[in-house]
Amino acid sequence: MAMSESPDRFTLADLLRLLSESAGIPEGIDLEAEDVVDTPFYRLGYDSLALLQVTGRLKREYGLLLPDTIVADAPTPRALLTVIAHARAA
Repeated sequence: MAMSESPDRFTLADLLRLLSESAGIPEGIDLEAEDVVDTPFYRLGYDSLALLQVTGRLKREYGLLLPDTIVADAPTPRALLTVIAHARAA
């Protein structure tokens, strides 16, 4: 998956790219599924360490500093995208 075409938007494709590059794609998980955006990260096979790796990449690549509590505060890709959008707007 490529980065979003708009540098002002961080998309689901961007998030899934970071997840797969940081922690791989768990066997049997379809990240292209329609409901992936509302599926809890733990059901997608991603644990707190994988999410912390993604927040580290967000800091390095996008300059976004997200709190470590994001793991509990954003249990789904949609929730994390909302947090990222707010952080980018700040």
